[in-house]
Amino acid sequence: MKTLRIAALASNNGSSFRAIAEAIVAGKLDATISLLVSNRWSAPVFDYAAACRIPALCIPTKGAESEADEKLHAALVKAGVELVILSGYLRRLGPNTLAAFEGRILNVHPALLPKYGGAGMYGRKVHQAVLDARELVTGATIHLVDAEYDHGRIIASTEVGIESSDDVAAVECRVMQAECDLFVQTVQRIAAGELSLPL
Repeated sequence: MKTLRIAALASNNGSSFRAIAEAIVAGKLDATISLLVSNRWSAPVFDYAAACRIPALCIPTKGAESEADEKLHAALVKAGVELVILSGYLRRLGPNTLAAFEGRILNVHPALLPKYGGAGMYGRKVHQAVLDARELVTGATIHLVDAEYDHGRIIASTEVGIESSDDVAAVECRVMQAECDLFVQTVQRIAAGELSLPL
């Protein structure tokens, strides 16, 4: 098996991207992160990428969606990427990127889809909605990315119980750990050939 070449897209901290990078360094994952892309110059994930010597690129999207799509597609192709992971990337991907990497783009969502997904449902907004609905269980979902937010085929999911005493911060903390673990496990399965690309 050859080493799996990954690109990561993140808008803020990129927690699951960091977990995957740490698994690679620890020898638990036969992969390399060839490129990190963010749409925000101020994203903290750039500092992490620099510390890990991971090539990084900022491609702003606001008001320039078509141009950003072309730049992202070109950057991913140039980097020889086989799998694209979204780690808190809050922008919709464009048609060029989606077509070129169909079945090779994965996102992690902090809930059990199809519940609590869609435009505007990210981060603490999701956890607050889960608590407001008095759910007893939430979780994390890995799904294929398509042209709609949180819509593509589900690849893996894991449940996280909710305690009566939980607030948003408590739920967020446990779900974040579940997201990271699930994403690492899913990429491990791809790298080992248990899940074949395109998915």
